[in-house]
Amino acid sequence: MGFSPDITERLARARADLRMGVPVVLSEGWIMLAVETLDQTRFADLRGIGEPILAVTGWRAKTLKARAYDGDVARIVVPHNRPFTWVKSIADPADDLNHPMKGPLQTLRDGPAGPHRAAIALTKAARLLPAAIMIEVDDPAGFASEHNLTLIPGSSVVKAELSSLHHVIHARLPLDASEAGRLHIFRPEDGAEEHYAVEIGHPDRSKPVLSRLHSACFTGDLLGSLKCDCGPQLRGALAQMGAEGAGVLLYLNQEGRGIGLANKMRAYSLQDQGFDTVEANHRLGFEDDERDFRIGAEILKRMGFSAVRLLTNNPAKVARMEGCGISVTERVPLKVGENRHNTQYLATKAAKSGHLL
Repeated sequence: MGFSPDITERLARARADLRMGVPVVLSEGWIMLAVETLDQTRFADLRGIGEPILAVTGWRAKTLKARAYDGDVARIVVPHNRPFTWVKSIADPADDLNHPMKGPLQTLRDGPAGPHRAAIALTKAARLLPAAIMIEVDDPAGFASEHNLTLIPGSSVVKAELSSLHHVIHARLPLDASEAGRLHIFRPEDGAEEHYAVEIGHPDRSKPVLSRLHSACFTGDLLGSLKCDCGPQLRGALAQMGAEGAGVLLYLNQEGRGIGLANKMRAYSLQDQGFDTVEANHRLGFEDDERDFRIGAEILKRMGFSAVRLLTNNPAKVARMEGCGISVTERVPLKVGENRHNTQYLATKAAKSGHLL
């Protein structure tokens, strides 16, 4: 019978478990927990099994002056005399400036790093800090069964393909920008966040459509934050589509360049300490940009579009759309929203991320 969850469903379960602080077992022989949701009791339980290893990204290791022998991931040995709070401080850079000396740190250079890389990828997918506490076990399947834990192959996390998107529903939605608005809801098969497409008018599918890939920004789009230019870009793009009578705005739930709202707020806190937006992401352990623009390309294709006039200041978006099979016939600038609070932010986007501002 087909009641048992498949690998896609088990991965979704694993993400939810990590967010609640529940361990996940990798079939390669490792128990993992997300450091962000780790508690004292489960940390003590791990120590009762053996010597834990703390997996962090190469970026976080660089901040900690730890050797990342595996390049994109570092496997840090947790000394027996280090308390629970030390593990938390390795993962979270909030107190780095107050307590910069956390080492010396011993990192592993021998043995496979695949399971640790998978653990990092899974914490990122769960929108948590990219750090995992791990311990090796001889019988992973038996351990998972005994403790009723989710068992997944780590290779399925690292090699995960783009989840299939289901067009759930669409309905007429009159907007300030255009009364001829329509909202489409797309739901990924893997249980992740839904994404939306705002269709203005009745765009001709045989011609390049005026389009924007807009990543969700709760602070800018909804609250009117002055720290970024997202809100003005959202409203400016819709206004331009309304003026032309046709367009498609893709609203992708990839907050904070794909790191989630909580981590974006952590990055904001680091910016208050003097780091720019890229440096803050790196100190947290993230790449400059963690978004997956294949989602936007797939939605456009599902809606019948193969070519766009892309509203963006980011040439990387043009390249990624082209790489996903969407022809970009024109890059349409969208320079709005600069103010005294975000001048440095915009300058960093231009200098470090190649935005044309």
